[in-house]
Amino acid sequence: MIEVSHLTKRYGAHVAVSDLSFTIEKGGITGFLGPNGAGKSTTMNMIAGCLGPSEGTVRVGGFDVLGEPMKAREKIGYLPELPPLYADMTPREYLNFVAQARRVPRAKLAQETERAMERTRLCDVADRLIANLSKGYRQRVGIAQALLGDPEVVLLDEPTVGLDPQQIIEIRELIRDLGREHTVLLSSHILSEVQVVCDRIIILARGKLAASDTAEHLEALLSGGAPVRVLLRADETAAREALEGLAQVESASFSPEGDGCTRVELTPESGADVREAIFYRCAETRTPILEMGQSRASLEDVFLELTADDPGARGDSYDGDSHDGTPGDGRPGDRTPEGEKPEEAPPEETEVIL
Repeated sequence: MIEVSHLTKRYGAHVAVSDLSFTIEKGGITGFLGPNGAGKSTTMNMIAGCLGPSEGTVRVGGFDVLGEPMKAREKIGYLPELPPLYADMTPREYLNFVAQARRVPRAKLAQETERAMERTRLCDVADRLIANLSKGYRQRVGIAQALLGDPEVVLLDEPTVGLDPQQIIEIRELIRDLGREHTVLLSSHILSEVQVVCDRIIILARGKLAASDTAEHLEALLSGGAPVRVLLRADETAAREALEGLAQVESASFSPEGDGCTRVELTPESGADVREAIFYRCAETRTPILEMGQSRASLEDVFLELTADDPGARGDSYDGDSHDGTPGDGRPGDRTPEGEKPEEAPPEETEVIL
């Protein structure tokens, strides 16, 4: 459904996205992770057709975003990090306006607006000014405008930023619901949110692809070399006789625990799972196992491991994803580091299509 091929975006000497390639199949929810400045929002803007790449291509539903922009954009609904709302309109007026901009047939305007409001549970506030709505409801209005025209692909950039815990739960439920009928690409800084909501995860670091897999596979991959801790009912000598020299174990340490027990910590080779071998060896030597466990990496561990060399993971990098006029959001205020003059973009690179 989404094909990104050798995508690159430069701002003068600064490279926000570098030779990025990945594919997203139809349906489900894909999480888009990366530290500040990794290129997430820049990539989302290029996929949406709001920002032109320096190199590479993006295809959505088989259509090139630059070569066949209108056909590609018909398949895309986009919620930027800052929802493009008009505060002096009501949700109904605003959605009707956006539906016209998206060329929804006049005979279907009212029906399409109502459908989007029902889907996002906005009917109770449909005729209140957007300026008077809570942050959570404004986010719902932003998501509703992304759903107008029933696009196959929905891009959500930080949809829960600034919400309270109850609002976050409600928006997460809405995103899960969208994933049943649409292909959703969700950018977020909240790792727990991505882990709970997403079927697959793409991680960026320094504008490059660091990983693309399910959370479970990424965690299992990093957990492969984690130490295994075993408590044996045996003195240190017997414990050594039982477990020393075990295949695929790089090192082992033995610590007497008292009461005739010994705690053993074994570090396996990368990717090796030695728990069954430990069990069978102890069974052969008739050495009772009282406890056995292995630390499992969390998504946070995976994220930190894959972005360890990216200063953005520590919050001190040049941020190519910010929305304050710095490079990354495709706005007229874009700047480049060291005062360099940004590249002039052709008109289609700054054109925003609702």
